[in-house]
Amino acid sequence: MIVSLSTVPSVVHRLRFPADGTGPVRRTVSAMTKRNQAVGAYGERCAVRHLIETGLRPVARNWRCPDGEIDIIAWDGAVLAFCEVKTRRTDDFGTPTEAVVPAKARRLRGLAARWLAETGATADEVRFDVLAVRLPVAGPARVEHLKGAF
Repeated sequence: MIVSLSTVPSVVHRLRFPADGTGPVRRTVSAMTKRNQAVGAYGERCAVRHLIETGLRPVARNWRCPDGEIDIIAWDGAVLAFCEVKTRRTDDFGTPTEAVVPAKARRLRGLAARWLAETGATADEVRFDVLAVRLPVAGPARVEHLKGAF
């Protein structure tokens, strides 16, 4: 008998659909993931506030497409800045700016081109910035804005 592999349950399928027929397994989001998401969202709010205070005009936040997400898109005069926000409570796993590796920079360039194409927006100049947000144990968040980071 020949069986198509597409009809045989895979390991992933068996994990998601237990043999007892109770339906799909729902994976819960861990407390650490929720905490990291909350830290990231807070960092993005701090970054937006910093951009506004320094004269930039945000036009989009958390723009998503199937290829990824752009954290913040803002006008700095006639320059359109595509901003990646990295938030850290400690530097134990590297600084916020070290988290923007070359692959991430390439992906953001592609996302920026897609955003421009989809929105029809035009800019004489575009720039890619990193906003490094540090959250100390005590005191306010510190935001470092690296213009033209990549």
